Amino acid sequence: MSRIRDDYDNSRWRKIEDWIKGEKDPMDDTMEIRRPLDDNPDTDVQITEESLERTTQRLYKYVNRAYNLFSVCFCITLVTVMIWCITFMPAFGDGNNPVNNEVSQRYIEKGLEETGATNFVTGMILDYRAFDTFGESCVLFISTICVQILLRHDDKEKDTVVNRELTRLENDRLFEPKNDLILQKVSCVLVPIIFIFGIYIILNGHLSPGGGFSGGAVIGAGLILYLNAFGFKKTERFFTDRTFRVITLSALSFYCIAKSYSFYTGANHLESGIPLGTPGAILSSGLILPLNICVGLIVACTMYAFYALFRKGGF
Repeated sequence: MSRIRDDYDNSRWRKIEDWIKGEKDPMDDTMEIRRPLDDNPDTDVQITEESLERTTQRLYKYVNRAYNLFSVCFCITLVTVMIWCITFMPAFGDGNNPVNNEVSQRYIEKGLEETGATNFVTGMILDYRAFDTFGESCVLFISTICVQILLRHDDKEKDTVVNRELTRLENDRLFEPKNDLILQKVSCVLVPIIFIFGIYIILNGHLSPGGGFSGGAVIGAGLILYLNAFGFKKTERFFTDRTFRVITLSALSFYCIAKSYSFYTGANHLESGIPLGTPGAILSSGLILPLNICVGLIVACTMYAFYALFRKGGF
């Protein structure tokens, strides 16, 4: 009988019961308390500091638990809302599906007249659903910022000149090419062609298959090839961290302002004043051409930034 009582006294339930009654603090057994070893006039100050430290640690523990609980509740709520929204979607093959209603018919029948783009896909994603594409561009930008936060190496973190010099020499050995003549000569021929082809895809995105995403990927591949051939030192002459920030922020800002203006005038039945031009001409389709350029710049910068950050943690 005494053994059962001893087990109960040492059980977790008994500790919880004592904590509820206020007889015992569960933090006492898990925290280190520093006590004065001799009589000191600063004893009261030390005790106060110990109490403050214990309170801070206890508060941090409770906040951490509350944060974890909030995260779990938020995820469960989000999943529940998404599943609940799915229940309102029409069944597969239903006649009320978006693919069977007037939306797709409007894209096909009125797309050329309303957007001026002979490529219906580009007209849809950069005119009717331009803000969806803007969100995708923002996702690319945010993902690059996250990779920078996780992988970037800052030279200011180095303590001494010796450490900076050793790091520089290590980067030279690991990341800089050592006169690869074949790669450099081939790159001199291919990189300009790749850039021109990527620009062609972007500028003709409203006329033929292509656009900002595919053209930007081609230009990004050209930047990566140039980096592999000539190294970071030469690439930084025209593409640095500042270049990435300026190009990306400028492209996103122009995209947001231009389409906000276009959607505002359209929603209020006002003339936007942006000419659609002649369908089939290079300068046509209103804002689609400059928006394609913005998307292409964002994609190219994102591809190069990912490669540079994963390779050595910097541009």
